[in-house]
Amino acid sequence: MIGPEQLPLPLPVRTALGREDYFVGGSNALAVALMDNWRDWPSGKLVLVGPGGAGKTHLAHVWAAETGAAIIGAADLPGADIPALATAPVCVENADRSAGDRAAEEALFHLHNLALAQRQPLMVTASAPPALWPLTLPDLKSRMEGTQTATLPDPDDTLLAAVLVKQLADRQCVPAPDVIPYLVRHMPRSFAMAQALVKALDASAMSRPKGITRALARAVLTRLVTPPEELSE
Repeated sequence: MIGPEQLPLPLPVRTALGREDYFVGGSNALAVALMDNWRDWPSGKLVLVGPGGAGKTHLAHVWAAETGAAIIGAADLPGADIPALATAPVCVENADRSAGDRAAEEALFHLHNLALAQRQPLMVTASAPPALWPLTLPDLKSRMEGTQTATLPDPDDTLLAAVLVKQLADRQCVPAPDVIPYLVRHMPRSFAMAQALVKALDASAMSRPKGITRALARAVLTRLVTPPEELSE
């Protein structure tokens, strides 16, 4: 049994956001190359599109470190000093979430115009291409749809393994050697599932002296992908 002095404590998640912490493979290489080529973006702007967990925030921080850009969430735009933001490179995260919020749409529209007028590069991130954003401001819609898009697709096996390793390392978790290969072979191919698995493995392993083993990985994966009604049978 584990005594009170041995009870595991949850450790803080320390997300590594440096370029050296971002794995570039076959599935995401084109999007990363487009981001790196920011000096040649058409009209000085780029939309980085990808599902949750694809690394959009990570790449935004990599780009900001290289360009000196400010990073701001779309929800924070209405209260921001837009003229000040437009004087340097800027990245707007989750720009698609501005859709339907008149103040956020107008702020993004003004930031777009001011940044381009001052020849400052503008990168925005989103979970879907601009054509799918339900924008209500026609001028913003046309400008976003006319922006070059770089897409982070669902991961291949190599990238999926790298994502699992990094996210476990962010949580200071060290899995047994056969855990990652097992998960890559059997899990659904998505960044969202990788995030859910890592979070569940971390929580489950805290009370287990052996840590993250293949047996634990199998149990957690089965719980996450099996419909509740089947588990109860």
